Amino acid sequence: MTAKDTKDSLNRLRRIIQSMKSALVAYSGGVDSTLVAAVAHAELADKVLAVTAQSEMYPEHQLQDAKRTAKRIGIRHKVIHTSELAIENFSENPPNRCYYCKHELFGEMREVAQREGLAEVMDGANADDPLDHRPGLRAAEELGVRSPLREAGIGKELVRAISRELGLPTWSKPAFACFASRFPYGLRITPERIEMVRRAEEHLRSLGLAQYRVRHHDTIARIEAPSEEIEKLSSPGVRAKLVAEFKRIGYAYVTLDLEGFRSGSMNEVLGKNPKEIGTANEPSHRGATAEGRQPRGLTQNQEQRKHLTTKAPRHQGKKERKGKPRVLGFNNSSKKTRRRD
Repeated sequence: MTAKDTKDSLNRLRRIIQSMKSALVAYSGGVDSTLVAAVAHAELADKVLAVTAQSEMYPEHQLQDAKRTAKRIGIRHKVIHTSELAIENFSENPPNRCYYCKHELFGEMREVAQREGLAEVMDGANADDPLDHRPGLRAAEELGVRSPLREAGIGKELVRAISRELGLPTWSKPAFACFASRFPYGLRITPERIEMVRRAEEHLRSLGLAQYRVRHHDTIARIEAPSEEIEKLSSPGVRAKLVAEFKRIGYAYVTLDLEGFRSGSMNEVLGKNPKEIGTANEPSHRGATAEGRQPRGLTQNQEQRKHLTTKAPRHQGKKERKGKPRVLGFNNSSKKTRRRD
């Protein structure tokens, strides 16, 4: 990846967002949605609103991070309150669980956009996301949610490179998935189990870990951490305190996954075609018209994926901007890029 790749990708993203006129950004404060929010604010100014959903599925520190970053960007920011456990079929934790969550969430985002007089809803899905098991992408497409990073063909590596070029503080931020991703499919998600995971991960965070997961296998806690942290966690002093704390939380057994942290490890049991699982009974959104938008401008690795159809981008015909990417007022960092979830 070259500086030209970064510049060209940013220009494509700008043109796509310029074409929207006004928009709501589904904003979590992660690296992807922060880039979308920052560029949207630069292009649309007060005609864009970032909306963050606060729920039991995310720790408080993630919400506070999102608020701080939105303030630094200068974008209008609204927090709405949701409860995934109140969504029918979600707590049963089927393999297509994320479809039900995103369907409900994007439905609420649509309602906020309508009240605010905003033409579009967009999210932070990037061009690499369809390569993994992500049922929520289908919900976004059904509800006409735009994914400008996907449309511009920008995958995770480019997201981080562009974010770094723009001085965004999230360029090296570790990925964070909701607490539902900690449970094996089929194990019911309850408030009590979520609280156990929350407390266990807060303990790992207190030890100075930046990237971690506590996978909840009923009475067993399976800790995933980067390979360089495994030795630290298994050292006698740290291990004894960690085990004692996890047992206070309610776990009977505490394990350290020797394979280390990896994205979406709960999907490893789904087989070769996880995207085909659990889609037959998915409902259509109440009162919404599916516009059938498909992701555009896919990366080279995805051109052979027959289930995705490309269309001419909406921004076609717009004149490309010249010169260096605009810096949005942040200080660049030299932290090492971390893996996503």
